[in-house]
Amino acid sequence: MLNGWVLAVVFITVLVSLCNPRGVSDIAFSSSNPPSFSSPFDFSETLHLFSFLSTLQYDFYRQSCPHAEKIVSSSMALIHSRRQDVSASLLRLFFHDCFIQGCDASILLDPTTGDDTYSSEKQAIPNLTLKGFVEIDQIKEELERVCPRVVSCADILSLATRDAVVLAGGPFYPVFTGRRDSTRAYFEEAMAELPRPDDNINRTLYLFAARGLDERDMVSLLGAHNIGKIGCQFILNRLYNFSGTSLPDPSIDPEFLNLMRFKCQEKEHNNTHVSHDQVSPASSPTPEASVETLRRSTLGMSYFQELSPSLSLEGGFDTHYYKSLLSGRGLLYADQQLMADENTGRLVKGYASDDGSTFRMDFARAMVKLSVLDVLTGSEGEIRERCGF
Repeated sequence: MLNGWVLAVVFITVLVSLCNPRGVSDIAFSSSNPPSFSSPFDFSETLHLFSFLSTLQYDFYRQSCPHAEKIVSSSMALIHSRRQDVSASLLRLFFHDCFIQGCDASILLDPTTGDDTYSSEKQAIPNLTLKGFVEIDQIKEELERVCPRVVSCADILSLATRDAVVLAGGPFYPVFTGRRDSTRAYFEEAMAELPRPDDNINRTLYLFAARGLDERDMVSLLGAHNIGKIGCQFILNRLYNFSGTSLPDPSIDPEFLNLMRFKCQEKEHNNTHVSHDQVSPASSPTPEASVETLRRSTLGMSYFQELSPSLSLEGGFDTHYYKSLLSGRGLLYADQQLMADENTGRLVKGYASDDGSTFRMDFARAMVKLSVLDVLTGSEGEIRERCGF
């Protein structure tokens, strides 16, 4: 009986968290031809999320490790106080994990020493610049001291990311727990199915739709580019060799092109750039030194700083990303492509014209959806003692 009441309360919480009290349709879409995507509150979508409550639960560890979520949150507060860019790092790490075969911590698995037939997701080109592994390992070690082999790495990553979002000034959203960890990595899928910085709008829409994420989810999740810095290695082709032409992207405003080239100079190209089309097979992995060079590179640009160059602080969860796209100052080609589609362009305009609350509401809703993608539960997978293997 108690469990039924818990489920009912959580269901109501989800309903409230997914509703939009501001009436975003009136704010963002005044056109007489509204976009074809679902409204901010979709009852069938909420029922789909609710179906996960038979396996995922709110406060899943309340009996087996009652202080688990408190340990994660206190650890994240300490980590964030020392390294504020950890929020952007964990958001990207979490996205890359969930986007490939679901939120199963497969991204955390290390390459197998001496096994030339196995490649980890860490070795996939889109993942070479990921950060946040050390911080997840630190939290896992703390939990293992209190509750050995109880809390999964997948849940740790999900909870730590939510806390990182809040610490960066973003919205709180509920995280249901009870995930289990994958026993294998998905190198080939990571190579083929992660969105690329040079993707056009059609490919980006396809990749998100294949995971049940609609246009509103996609545009709000890409708003995570509000925080952190986009590395020059993701921008250089657009500045110097767009589509293999040895010329810049012709759609970039000349003044903005000069600014971007000043921040990301071509001489750095050979030191930090890795083409997405380069495949790193298990038999010939990317040299560890090259990977470390990529991960440690501090070259890059921030949407917040480019919109407000006089400010030195990192941007938070605001609307500057969308305002940048409206003015044609998207850093990534894939970002600017949001303006190439009528529906996604209308969403960008709606978010840019709002005070930020609509974006925050939609981002929280999309993160809940993302966090329950293809999770392993029950007897599936395993609970790792260490997240790397």
